[in-house]
Amino acid sequence: MGIYERLVVRTRINAAGLLTRLGGSLMPPEVVQAMVEASQHFVDIAELQARASETIVRCTGADAGLVTSGAAAALTLGTAACLTGLDAARMDRLPDTADFPNEVLMARTHRTAYDHAIRAAGVRIVDVGLNDRGTGAGVRGVEAWEWEAAISPRTAAIAYTAGPDADPPLTEVVAVAAMHNIPVLVDAAAQLPPADNLRRFIAEGASLVAFSGGKALRGPQASGILCGRKDLIAAAALQQLDMDVEPATWAPPSPFIPRERVKGVPHHGLGRGLKVGKEEITGLVAALERYVALDHAAELKALNAQVEHIAEQLKGLPHVAVSLRAQRADGRPYLLDICLDEAALGKSAADVSSALQQHEPPINLHEGRMRESILTVNPVGLKPGEEKIVADALRSELAR
Repeated sequence: MGIYERLVVRTRINAAGLLTRLGGSLMPPEVVQAMVEASQHFVDIAELQARASETIVRCTGADAGLVTSGAAAALTLGTAACLTGLDAARMDRLPDTADFPNEVLMARTHRTAYDHAIRAAGVRIVDVGLNDRGTGAGVRGVEAWEWEAAISPRTAAIAYTAGPDADPPLTEVVAVAAMHNIPVLVDAAAQLPPADNLRRFIAEGASLVAFSGGKALRGPQASGILCGRKDLIAAAALQQLDMDVEPATWAPPSPFIPRERVKGVPHHGLGRGLKVGKEEITGLVAALERYVALDHAAELKALNAQVEHIAEQLKGLPHVAVSLRAQRADGRPYLLDICLDEAALGKSAADVSSALQQHEPPINLHEGRMRESILTVNPVGLKPGEEKIVADALRSELAR
């Protein structure tokens, strides 16, 4: 009997995308094997992080890297690093930031619920610009002079939410930040694929970049990457690691953590609850190495074939319109939008989604456009052959 059977938890078919609430992604065998091997030995976690940093450097072009317990954890640790640098006294005071710069600038159009991860470090987010385009009230985006005007002696960092249509361009924000020696922290949690994005944001001048490890990379779900400047990565690591150490014998791996630049040994830091184990670190390293060597074109072709099969099986159903939609980011498969004439069908998109989740096995579709009477199939989480099960279930529910 399998673990989920013993726990009486139903395994699902994921046609919704790589979502945390559905367990992220599925780990390839080499990632699982790395974690199993890691679980059988003791190691110094700081040394392991230093070796993981070397892999992250090769794959991202950054100066250094840190394995985190997810992209949100990377944002919290990155913010903490910008607040403290290598000042151990400041590390011990977080999230109390009253006596040093504690404001993070963000374009108003970049604000999301994930801001919690940044604010958790003890900062106040200062909005830059207006959201005229988003509300339809105007045509202007955030301009360089607005960033310049928002900078003050209280500014600790600039946070930037990356995306295919992110505005203003990162290079423009970096140029303003550089004039004032202010670090730029990029939230690139969901910006893979394309694989080129692993290097893009660092190449454009970001000081720190946060990626999810448990989505497109197919690493452990509770893993992420923070990469960027050596000093900031060292500061983030010091605030994540177990620091219950004897100062006389503390010998952190160099140059990952420059012992000579740290005046005093910090205690457990703000990120202590964001720790990662040896299993997550080694699993993330294996997943990252796999990802950069992957034939992304072949994987994309296979995913598109799955979603095209479902579309073909739904064509001709009464009161149902299907359309394939290209995603804005390169390297991502088509999405299948299923638009329902709810009145004619006698059931809503919510009814259909709920019914599919009562199938055996349950099937999850993406509900982001459900208020438009549209359900969406994202094939990125489908196993080979599951497209046939999804198509049959959809036909069954929509033909009733």
